[in-house]
Amino acid sequence: MNYNNYNLNTTTMKRYLLLFAMVLCGVLSASAQLTVDKSTLCPSFAVDGKIMITTPAEGLWGVATSWKDDWMSDWVYASPQLKEQSGEWTILSGEMKIGDGVMFVRDSYRQLKDGLVQCRRRYEWRGKQTLEGVNLSVRWRMQGDAMQTFIPGVLYYGNKNGAKVNPNIIPVYNGQAGEFAIFEDHRYPIPFVMLENVKESCAAALHTTPSPVRGAVLSDQWWSMGVEAGEGYTDFVLYTGPIGYNGKHSVAKALQFTPMAYGNTYINMEPGRIVEKEFYVEFYPIAAEGTGFQRPIYTALDIYKPYDANSFTDFQTIVEEKYRFAKNRWIDFGNGAVGFDMYEPSLNKEIVMGWCGQAASPGYALQVLSERLDDPAIKSMVQQSLDFLSTYPVDEATGMFKLRYNGSQYHGSDHVSCGQGMYNFAKAIVAARKNKKSYDTSKWEAFLRKACDGQARRILSDEWSPRSTDEAFYVAPLIIASKLFKNKQYLAAAEKASKLYADRHLKMNGCYWGGTLDATCEDKEGSWAAFQAFINMYEQTKEQKYLDWAKHAMDVCLSYVVVWDIPLPAGRLADYNFRSTGWTVVSPQNQHIDVYGVLFAPEVYRMGEYLKDERLCNLAKVMYRTCFQLTNAYGSQGEQLQQTNFAQHGDMSNVYKLRGGYSEGWTVFWITAHFLNAAARFEEMGVEP
Repeated sequence: MNYNNYNLNTTTMKRYLLLFAMVLCGVLSASAQLTVDKSTLCPSFAVDGKIMITTPAEGLWGVATSWKDDWMSDWVYASPQLKEQSGEWTILSGEMKIGDGVMFVRDSYRQLKDGLVQCRRRYEWRGKQTLEGVNLSVRWRMQGDAMQTFIPGVLYYGNKNGAKVNPNIIPVYNGQAGEFAIFEDHRYPIPFVMLENVKESCAAALHTTPSPVRGAVLSDQWWSMGVEAGEGYTDFVLYTGPIGYNGKHSVAKALQFTPMAYGNTYINMEPGRIVEKEFYVEFYPIAAEGTGFQRPIYTALDIYKPYDANSFTDFQTIVEEKYRFAKNRWIDFGNGAVGFDMYEPSLNKEIVMGWCGQAASPGYALQVLSERLDDPAIKSMVQQSLDFLSTYPVDEATGMFKLRYNGSQYHGSDHVSCGQGMYNFAKAIVAARKNKKSYDTSKWEAFLRKACDGQARRILSDEWSPRSTDEAFYVAPLIIASKLFKNKQYLAAAEKASKLYADRHLKMNGCYWGGTLDATCEDKEGSWAAFQAFINMYEQTKEQKYLDWAKHAMDVCLSYVVVWDIPLPAGRLADYNFRSTGWTVVSPQNQHIDVYGVLFAPEVYRMGEYLKDERLCNLAKVMYRTCFQLTNAYGSQGEQLQQTNFAQHGDMSNVYKLRGGYSEGWTVFWITAHFLNAAARFEEMGVEP
């Protein structure tokens, strides 16, 4: 392999790839074990004799006994007084005096494998009167300065890219003393928090079993989890409700552009009340900066096992129903201007490529699915729709093209949509060539050539410096077009773009971002853009570095995937006993879940085959099939599901009533198109999820 053209220096890149491969192959394994000090009975974690995770100096257990100024106060601490062994469980217990009563506390620890310990903490109030206004806690202290933090779906190594654009809108965290980032359990798609200590080449994660709290003063109060930074250390924390971020206590990331107050999150414990919390502490070495987040994702998959695809609607039914709805979006403006409408006909009429419109997607997908669907109308819709989209004006200098047609004019352009439109054109041409004389692709090919010529020229110029990861969406269509048209310049542009994004993102000092148009921060769409680019480069070149990069970007994508069924309060989601496993959080700015994960489910499956990891294959099936939930009798689905305290539509005045809502009126066409597009890619793989 030739690394000499990389922006990363050659030696660093070789070391990174070698260590990365060692991790993948299991050569590096954690030697960290839970140890209990013989004199203090306090537990800790160490690697090679160096203690890195401890309990706070005040004590293993802490209870805040009052609530002042929107936060916990008047802490009481205790340390273990008794150690017992029961089979594989190490049990530490003790008591703390609170007022006229006693709080009995017990931890039960079990080493599951190197570096991973399960714990069950038990608080039992043995006083005679109800203990009011208290908060229970779990706190583990990791040594290190300004450590990087990863919170799935919420905080990506500080959200550095989003912080440059809108630091007051998204969570931002730099690990400086006094900073904190603490969120509700039900906000976590994968319930863990990670800290990465680059200096010591190690990382740690606190996993939790999410749960609401008995005795809470709020009607839907859950445990919370996050981090708090001090001088030379950072604490992993679990609390019975308190949350906060960006320097503000008792606020929830409840709206797209602003937080909302979410206070009085304490509990009351009547005599005899027991509150328990299960969590896992994971400690392990890392091969390189920016990789610490990866291991706990797979640990969480092992814990939650989100693989029950057969409990959801079958693949054939999904394809048929999504196709039935797609036909309802077919519109004809006259004079050959036909295609798939982005909106409900009652809202608007517009044929839009990319992003929310995805008008070019059926031109590929329906070709591949035609035998399964057995509808003679497919051929005409494919030919006519792509012929019309081929008339959209292309700027030959840049390869950018107009994306929207409203019956009278073409307008709008952006990198995300242009890249996605080019990809669908490229896939449609490949599918049509396989069908041989079934379709006339001359107009499609002319359009794609013109776009690729301009994009390749622009990317290969010395002036090219993309703002975000959005332009990674050009890589896959350029690779396909390079084969279709035997054009080496297209592949050269794809290679240059891939190298640039690897340089920018592999260390996570700026995570993949900018892949969606309604948020300007880290997002799963930006991660998908890089993932799609890297896996296509690997399949084109078979070079190991691209597979390694693809896994890195895929793992960021997976961090947005919900791996557990979040219990929901009364509301539109609970009406259908909705199950959240397999759905995806949008971004740190937009905290609802959606069906977008179906689009990259086939690539997750392919990675499972390349890496020989059956977990990925099984997860990909769930990701596709679970997202058909809530499809109504018309075949329609809304875009935004409120699994946590966040909303973008409807009555957003009461933060305590947001969770469990469903914005079912925003039914833009991508929701249907992505199902068909992913189904076609599964079909090409010979896989029926």
